[in-house]
Amino acid sequence: MPDSSVLRRSALTGLYADHHKWLYSWLRKRLGNAWDAADIAHDTFVRVYSNNRLLESAEPRAFLTHVAKGLVVDFWRHRSVEQAYAESVSALPADTAPSPEKRALILEALHAIDRMLGAMPERVRRVFLLAQLDDFTYAEIAADTGLSVRTVNRYMQQAYLVCLTVIDA
Repeated sequence: MPDSSVLRRSALTGLYADHHKWLYSWLRKRLGNAWDAADIAHDTFVRVYSNNRLLESAEPRAFLTHVAKGLVVDFWRHRSVEQAYAESVSALPADTAPSPEKRALILEALHAIDRMLGAMPERVRRVFLLAQLDDFTYAEIAADTGLSVRTVNRYMQQAYLVCLTVIDA
């Protein structure tokens, strides 16, 4: 009897063979270019396989669309971060602009921060940003948001847990 990894690979191969062309076309229409569509189609199948997602689904296209939509949202968010960073760097004098290597490291850090903030519920994110960027005390955050200090403390614990989870991912 074949082991489970062989069965999973076989199921993924079948899913890929049956639906890759359709998914690629669907993504190409939405993204407007073949390269990004190919990347996201590939990433969709990698995500399905690596996250132990159900490979045998009654509605495989709906399932693949759901996964791909999440990746498209991430794609546009990354593009937005990269565009904002490029605009800020273009405003710098040429002799102070970071090297390509430093730019890549900075973008990687910005993407990690974006993932952390995106993984937080809105209220938790707001409390976290008030503490980290505005240097508010928990009492000041409570007064500003109308929350109790205890709730602010709980939200900060949630925020730190998200940060640790995203860093370890």
